Amino acid sequence: MKRLVYILPVLGFLVIAGFLFHSLFNGGGSTALPSPLVGKPVPQVTLAALDAQTQGFSPADLAAGKVTVVNVFSSTCIPCREEAPVLNQLAKMPGMTLYGFVWRDKPDAARRFLDELGNPFSRIGYDDDGHAGIEWGVYGWPETYVIDGKGIIRFKYDEGPLTPDVVKNQLLPAIARARQAS
Repeated sequence: MKRLVYILPVLGFLVIAGFLFHSLFNGGGSTALPSPLVGKPVPQVTLAALDAQTQGFSPADLAAGKVTVVNVFSSTCIPCREEAPVLNQLAKMPGMTLYGFVWRDKPDAARRFLDELGNPFSRIGYDDDGHAGIEWGVYGWPETYVIDGKGIIRFKYDEGPLTPDVVKNQLLPAIARARQAS
């Protein structure tokens, strides 16, 4: 009986440790919590321009009849650097417009980031107080949204940087669906 008193806590610990270890590889992740904004209109928040070199954007711009891809980024985001070449290629594709959304960054740092890695965005909005990020449900970088021509969010990708495979297998099909919905 004395041994049981010592063995039970060890067994309990092993069960909990095994469960946590298993969940690291087979659960969690952002796909466990889909965005509540998908299928709903974009938040009614206007983003001011990053600087004098660009224009910001508003909900009306996102509902102007064309498919728009909005990419949330920051100069401090390492995955944003990784996806920069992919965004530069994506911007050349016909049938959609690419907007940038600077979140939790300083304007000068964001501009240096774009000057260094290329600016694929036709408009760049700046969230100076974090309010727009809250409205959009942003919780990390990078995040990418596909918005149809009516201003409805049709897709959100928040599982890391965009890669050629992600663009081919997830983003382009979402853009095609958004075109059909417009």
